[in-house]
Amino acid sequence: MRCVIARFPFDLVKSEVEQTMKGVKPEEGTGAAVTIGRKVYPVKQVGELITRQDRRDFTADEVTRALTRLGFTCGTLPLPETSAAPDPADPIL
Repeated sequence: MRCVIARFPFDLVKSEVEQTMKGVKPEEGTGAAVTIGRKVYPVKQVGELITRQDRRDFTADEVTRALTRLGFTCGTLPLPETSAAPDPADPIL
C-alpha cells in the first residue's frame, strides 16, 4: 500500500511491517499505539523503524492512518498507574 509519511512516499506491506517488528521490544510510554502480533507498540516507535526517519519528522496520526489501512489495530497506550495514597504494606524508612 502506498502512503505518505512526513512528505515522503512509502510502499508498505503488512507482512514486511510484521517482520521489521519481530524481536523488537515495545517501549514504555503513553499515547497512540498499534498491536502487531501479540505486542502493543507505541506508533512512533513503529514509524521510526519502518520509515527509517527520526520520530520528530512525522506525526503519530500519519503512522496510525497508514497502519490502520494495512489492517493493524490501533488505539492508545494506557496511562501508568499512580497511587495517590502510600501503600500500607510498604515499610517507611
